[in-house]
Amino acid sequence: MKITTWNINSVRLRIGLVERFLKEQEPDVLCLQEIKCVNDQFPSKAIRKAGYEHIAVHGQPGYHGVAIISRLPFTSQKALQFCEKDDTRHISVRLKGGLEIHNFYVPAGGDVPDPDLNEKFAHKLAFMKEMAGGFSEGIARKSVLVGDLNVAPTENDVWSHKQLLKVVSHTPVEVEHLGEVQAAAKWIDVARELVPEPEKLYSWWSYRAKDWRASNRGRRLDHIWVTPALKKAALANGREAYAIHNEARGWEKASDHAPVSLTLDI
Repeated sequence: MKITTWNINSVRLRIGLVERFLKEQEPDVLCLQEIKCVNDQFPSKAIRKAGYEHIAVHGQPGYHGVAIISRLPFTSQKALQFCEKDDTRHISVRLKGGLEIHNFYVPAGGDVPDPDLNEKFAHKLAFMKEMAGGFSEGIARKSVLVGDLNVAPTENDVWSHKQLLKVVSHTPVEVEHLGEVQAAAKWIDVARELVPEPEKLYSWWSYRAKDWRASNRGRRLDHIWVTPALKKAALANGREAYAIHNEARGWEKASDHAPVSLTLDI
């Protein structure tokens, strides 16, 4: 089973890229973040035409929003709210056989890494606190967590650890909070199991760079985690099971995030 996560940065604007990716990579499940549309505006017709009949959407006008599209049927789906806000930042589905997939879009956090000065940063930390708390208590034994978590946790998940220590997405307090989320359910960060450090891994490159490939100032913000019960399935095929599809970052009018895939041996 091939599962892909992708911050698409407006699914209606980039539906052509989604169709291209589905045709070229053929994931069984594609989890999208930042769809930036309400449920009724999601391009379900094009998705179904591409062979993905099963769609779960949790959207809102113009901002945020998450969706899961699948070749495999859902037995249930759920959307959770965090921090008493109406932001649409989570959706989950359960597949036949009991596998649960959670798709997250963690708040970016603004520009100032100080919760006292920046409400957006405070929200980000509070969001991760809730993920580490009540959310993790209710997950299924066989679960996959994917999404744009907006934190690059290790030194080799950013182009310069030293220069980004005080930049939102790689500050010690964010890394600590993400670590608490991971520890709460003993989530396994598949990327770093299959591609150990010190190898660099990036899934996001800023639009600000004139030539993102040449500068290669990336960060690994997009993650795929599994519960311990799925560790064997995630690692069975070795490094080939995990892929960051850098080529999609280079497509015309691309998202600033590349899709990230994991093939589970189940």
